[in-house]
Amino acid sequence: MTAPGRQQALKKMLARHRLPDAYLETAQHWFDPLAKQFAEQCRKQAGRPLLIGINGSQGSGKSTLSEYLRLILQWDWNLRAVVLSLDDVYHTKSRRALLAQQIHPLLATRGVPGTHDMELAEATLQKLLHPTPAAEVRIPRFDKATDDRKPEAEWDTLITPVDVVILEGWCLGIPPQQEADLLRPVNELEAREDPHGIWRHYVNQAIERDYLPLYQQVQQWLMLRAPSFDCVFNWRMEQENKLVPTANSQGVMDAGQVARFIQHYQRLTEHGLQALPPLVHHLFQLDSKREITAYSQPLAGVTQSR
Repeated sequence: MTAPGRQQALKKMLARHRLPDAYLETAQHWFDPLAKQFAEQCRKQAGRPLLIGINGSQGSGKSTLSEYLRLILQWDWNLRAVVLSLDDVYHTKSRRALLAQQIHPLLATRGVPGTHDMELAEATLQKLLHPTPAAEVRIPRFDKATDDRKPEAEWDTLITPVDVVILEGWCLGIPPQQEADLLRPVNELEAREDPHGIWRHYVNQAIERDYLPLYQQVQQWLMLRAPSFDCVFNWRMEQENKLVPTANSQGVMDAGQVARFIQHYQRLTEHGLQALPPLVHHLFQLDSKREITAYSQPLAGVTQSR
């Protein structure tokens, strides 16, 4: 592997995410030391893949960070890494429509726990973490522009084994709420469309039943912590504007639609901003422009400011 090839890969990453070259300087400062830690831990595991979990609200930079770590682990440490996003295991549009009919209309909208196919997520993870040598693993992919899972023929394919699995998602790692916390609506959407709390109770029960077992498998937790939920609208609009319009891109939203859409996420985002930081190994505090202002290791008692 050559330095020019490394730089070319990083430039392609910047182009895909529409980021300035300055991102690489920031990433090198904050994330390269992490890659070194992960590589060292991976070497000690004697061939057992390392599972890293990355949490961050919508638009916080999880996908970019995941891809950056994958490339650095590959080019600098000669490790095979794969990224799996919770976004890629959303239930299909038809399955969510059925959940909306049978349980609650709000489940037609992707995003909250209960709208992911956790059986697919777990099956994919098991193939990656406990591989059959030289086995072919299909990595699910979701198309947000059409609001549906891509056909299996369009999924990514890799041959095991891999050294590192990076799992990222906006709600990843967030624990369930206490029952008393579910009683009061947190926004207009909950007050008007979930007055009896059926939807939010279903979401909470899904975390307890389907997500906690997955969380227990993660070996290194990382959080990109937004300053507040107020930033999510602007960050989410930036994401939406990056979607490529197509004839079938009904999932591309305007500002009004995004404002309503993110209300689905508000409860758990705010809960996660408070509940999750003490539970992660690596905590990056962001400002409203997504700049990192501080880094800490809550589980080790270490803090570092910019």
